[in-house]
Amino acid sequence: MLQTIPYKIRIMNVNVSVFTFTHQKRYFRFVDEATRSTGRDVEMALQWEIKTALVLALLIRTGVVLYGEWQDRNSIVKFTDVDYNVFTDAAEYMTQGVSPYNRSTYRYTPILAWMLQPNITISPLFGKVLFVLFDVLSGYLIYVMLMSEKTGQDRSLQCAFMWLLNPLPIVVSCRGNAESIMSFLVLLSLRLFQQNRIILGAIVYALSVHVKIYPLTYCVALYLYYSRNNKEGGQRLTLQWIREKLRPSKENTTLVGVSLFTFVILTGTCYQRYGWNFLQETYLYHIVRRDIRHNFSVYFYMLYLTAGSPYAGIIGLAAFLPQLILIVVCSLKFHKDPPMAFFLNTFIFVTFNKVCTSQYFLWYLCLLPLVLPSLTMSISKGITLIVAWLLGQGIWLMPAYYLEFEGMNTFFWIWCAGLLFFLINIAVIASILDSYVYTPWGRGIQKQE
Repeated sequence: MLQTIPYKIRIMNVNVSVFTFTHQKRYFRFVDEATRSTGRDVEMALQWEIKTALVLALLIRTGVVLYGEWQDRNSIVKFTDVDYNVFTDAAEYMTQGVSPYNRSTYRYTPILAWMLQPNITISPLFGKVLFVLFDVLSGYLIYVMLMSEKTGQDRSLQCAFMWLLNPLPIVVSCRGNAESIMSFLVLLSLRLFQQNRIILGAIVYALSVHVKIYPLTYCVALYLYYSRNNKEGGQRLTLQWIREKLRPSKENTTLVGVSLFTFVILTGTCYQRYGWNFLQETYLYHIVRRDIRHNFSVYFYMLYLTAGSPYAGIIGLAAFLPQLILIVVCSLKFHKDPPMAFFLNTFIFVTFNKVCTSQYFLWYLCLLPLVLPSLTMSISKGITLIVAWLLGQGIWLMPAYYLEFEGMNTFFWIWCAGLLFFLINIAVIASILDSYVYTPWGRGIQKQE
């Protein structure tokens, strides 16, 4: 009897253990299934939210386009951008089998006129619808990239909303301006580089440079991003460090080779078809351009006063020097974070450019949502900077209105307002740099060789 009791107890313990294990297994299976179910529910809810945001953004833009048509027919002040009429005329020339550059002031790649031929064959609204779609797709790319960076669901949606519901890109695309194409191409190239799809990224990047030359400011940052020792800590800007960074690697050699090949093919094909007019109007005009009409640039008044001077051309070219220095420095400093490097280089390029109009602001505003998660800036300070930035434009618009519509000579006051806006932009850049915290980019993406 004394021998059987322990045996029975042992059996009972085993039975209890088995019973407990079985129920624990069922419990954990239940919890796992519940967790997976919850995860699926969250994912479905998230997909519903971004889809709702995209549909809402599309509906808003559709309404604005329709309103613009009404205003064009019933008001002296036209809603449609003058450039849209230029695009349409160039597209009409192309449908006739002649050069789009027969249209004066058409200073864009012939690819744009080719894309807008349905303006003639289908509907004059085709181009606006196309620009709106590119605009909305840009917002979706912002969301996708931030989600890949583990930014968080709410934060990613909020940053996407900053573009999708932003009045400036809404109005610009609905008026028939083609800047949304550039926003899409730049963001798409970033997305491909984020996935480490270097060849496709290089092709899209080269296409963006072909369409407009300002993305060329990203080339140094991209080259350094794919350098051999990019993962090493520390970024002391010494000559030895720079030499080491400039050494070719398989990745940046591929980047440079594919980008150059794509750009040469695109540009060579257009040159073969349209000759010198293509090079002059698409690229050279923008390099030597001296716009003496009023714009936000701090150089416009100087160029206005020196118009006709033998030194005017030299002054115009010298304006590129501050841009070049600052862009190279930012590329060296921030190349490990391509969205930040792209944003700063674009912001600097626009702020220091010898021609600056409102549509240029979209070049860096489409990149701002990608930078925001890396900033520690308080909400109050951010709002203050936004208000100051908008106020600077409002102050500039007052003398510009009196010049444009009242015929008053307000060039000096426009220049003063432009200087104030320039200082505000410098303050914004400085505040962003002060609150920036580096986070590795592309960490949420499985590298694809």
